[in-house]
Amino acid sequence: MSNMSEDIQYAGSDTRPPMLDRTDFESWQQRIRLYCLGKDNGENIMKSITEGPFQMGTMRDTLTEGGEGALHLGPERARVFGDLSAEDKERYKADIRATNILLQGIPKDIYTLINHFTDAKDIWDNVKMILEGSELTKDDRESQLYDEFEHFCQIKGETIHVYYVRFTKLINDMRNIKMTMPRMQLNSKFVNNMLPEWSRFITEVKLNRGLKESNFDQLYAYLKQHEVHANENRMMMERFSQPTNDPLALVSNASNQKYPT
Repeated sequence: MSNMSEDIQYAGSDTRPPMLDRTDFESWQQRIRLYCLGKDNGENIMKSITEGPFQMGTMRDTLTEGGEGALHLGPERARVFGDLSAEDKERYKADIRATNILLQGIPKDIYTLINHFTDAKDIWDNVKMILEGSELTKDDRESQLYDEFEHFCQIKGETIHVYYVRFTKLINDMRNIKMTMPRMQLNSKFVNNMLPEWSRFITEVKLNRGLKESNFDQLYAYLKQHEVHANENRMMMERFSQPTNDPLALVSNASNQKYPT
């Protein structure tokens, strides 16, 4: 059964395509393809990107002449949208959609280099050309991701949702280049690097749910339910960690407050 992290792997919301990471162009190409194919008229959108824009071409109108209604062809002229079949109209409309998708997924510094292109294929090819030679090798990328995983932890003040999204992105980046880790290792990393206010709930997770059978998506969903209590624990810990020059006030506060479990 697929888990939530696999669903998030090709993130870019329904309204915004995935943003290009210039250190991982190959992964962005894959995610853009999946994003496009998930849209209405997706196959034609990808054709616009990989094959180039639809060509209108020319045509000749069939004319009648004289009382006998003889038919003959008029002068050659450029085709317009109204001349197209339903299938060709879909292909034509895909060109504009493809260009918009790519431009929305390109950071500003790269956009300024290719903003004079209007065809999706030209944009696609030139972005690739710009990034050739700047893309990290697979070994470099793998080393970088291992280092990020090793030092990954929850940041002070960070909500559990933001922490989970950062962790999911890191794991998906690793999966994109075929890096794998045991479920137990991922789960342990996720829960053992949270802030101290979560310690009670992490202990409950380890005792009651275990780290072998669950995945970190399920652990997140369980812990998220206790965020209010974790925030109360954090405020209590911060309150009693504040220095005071009045020992009597400290004793008074301690007698009137309930310590976090």
